[in-house]
Amino acid sequence: MSFPKSLFLLLLALLPLLAAAQQRPASRAEAQATPLQKGEKIQLLEGTQRLVGGAFNGVQIRKLIGNVGFRQGTTLLYCDSAYQYVDRNALEAFSNVRIIQNDTITITGDRGFYDGDTRTARMTGNVTMRDPRMTLTTQLLDYDLNRNLAYYSTGGHLQDPENTLDSQFGYYNTVSKVFSFKRNVKLVTTENKIDTDTLQYNTITKIAYFFGPTRIVGKQGNLYAENGNYNTLTKVSNFARNARIETPNYLLGGDKLYYNEAQQYGVATGNVSMTAKKDNIVIRGDVGKYWRVQGRAKVYGTPVMRNINDKDTLYLAADTLVSLEGRPPKNVAGVIYAYRKVRIFRPDLQGRCDSLTYDRQDSIIYLSHDPVLWNNKNQLTADSMEIQQRRGKIDQMRLFGHAFIIGQDTLLNYNQVKGRNMVAWFKENKIKKVDVLGNAESLYYALEGDTAVSGMNKAVSANMVLRFGESTLQTITFLTNPDASFIPPKELKPEDQRLANFNWRPKERPTRRQTLGTRFAPPRKKKATPKSKSTTRSAKGGTKRPAAKRAAPATKK
Repeated sequence: MSFPKSLFLLLLALLPLLAAAQQRPASRAEAQATPLQKGEKIQLLEGTQRLVGGAFNGVQIRKLIGNVGFRQGTTLLYCDSAYQYVDRNALEAFSNVRIIQNDTITITGDRGFYDGDTRTARMTGNVTMRDPRMTLTTQLLDYDLNRNLAYYSTGGHLQDPENTLDSQFGYYNTVSKVFSFKRNVKLVTTENKIDTDTLQYNTITKIAYFFGPTRIVGKQGNLYAENGNYNTLTKVSNFARNARIETPNYLLGGDKLYYNEAQQYGVATGNVSMTAKKDNIVIRGDVGKYWRVQGRAKVYGTPVMRNINDKDTLYLAADTLVSLEGRPPKNVAGVIYAYRKVRIFRPDLQGRCDSLTYDRQDSIIYLSHDPVLWNNKNQLTADSMEIQQRRGKIDQMRLFGHAFIIGQDTLLNYNQVKGRNMVAWFKENKIKKVDVLGNAESLYYALEGDTAVSGMNKAVSANMVLRFGESTLQTITFLTNPDASFIPPKELKPEDQRLANFNWRPKERPTRRQTLGTRFAPPRKKKATPKSKSTTRSAKGGTKRPAAKRAAPATKK
């Protein structure tokens, strides 16, 4: 190297020191007003092929070309060429720019800027950030080395061995290994696609946290929630705020939702709603559990079921409701099981029992353990019962063991029929015929114009057939060894007016409010605020009162 060139390089290296020496010492007040401390000096590494100094756009720089490298603490920067500012601790890097921190994080790009005092870097153009757990690609990345925080706002793509993620904005803490994403966030795992607005992702635990409306579309079903987390390794979700899971046959939702995708098991709590799509059945309660492999769902905590069929709606309440999906081809529609304190309500039928089975394939309801049903003014009891429906309407009821029907007439007398078993036939949800099978007994009052009792018919027979018209008894046919008698009103005794085991139970008849509770309560109508009478001011400024109605003209006598 020639002497003039060596001298030039020496002077160039001393420029920062000479400039500092020419500056006057700062006063104490000025020092206190400038709290920012200078960072460690950026060092130029050996190996640079060419160095040129001078002023570019009025700024003193050193232009470095070929195998350029810098160091500041544990941070290394490499590039093809760079501008190193003389009057401040900063540089610009061009082409094949690479930043390495602590031998674990590598950022590459087309162009970079690094401020040694604030220890911040900006990388632009085909930016890639790598650490042992993930790779991030974007077009512009800011990196704060003091806070160990990298962030982008022009869209980014994250990839690790199990998942890929895209978003408009992103922040990455290089110490905690936690990513925060916002706007148009899309996470794709081996099993699911997740769309959300705000997401936090831990690259160590592989857990994603959601803070906005989130949809997970998977092979086993779809999930929706507005807050919660999802473990991409164990496939376990914990969701809140309008959480729900949807499968081809069911929709299960609640305030909170836990779902284990591997076990295909879910639990919803708080305002639970379970919908069986095939049968238009909705069950609501406090807690709901779902086993997809078994096709079984269980809801408890004052649950209520609603089944809409044409214009008729059946409500069913109990301590616990269990829904079992049907297995084709034998039982496509499935079965509902209800137990403990079962209540039934529909406009034409109310009932109670302790255990119930609703076969939705055959539209048959089985009641056991002290069942009682009410249809209009008729009460039906037996050891067990079966309700058969056709097209959503009651077709027949079968009463097994100690069957007993009680009905009130217009004078509130109790007409009664009992037997071993009974079959009650219905038309338009009204009793039309009753077959009494075995040990049949009947007691019916004869009325005169629905205003007075003319007597009472009492009969015993092995079997009977009773026919009704407009829910009123028309005829009784006695089959096999009948014994009938007519008792005039004057000869009626109290003991003659009741069959054995008579038990009238109107207080137990469930109402709509008792059955539904708050599960399917209609929304409250807002009370209309009364309009105040407005007054109109006349042109003269006075107030006109509303004109009184004219009286009708008097008619001449």
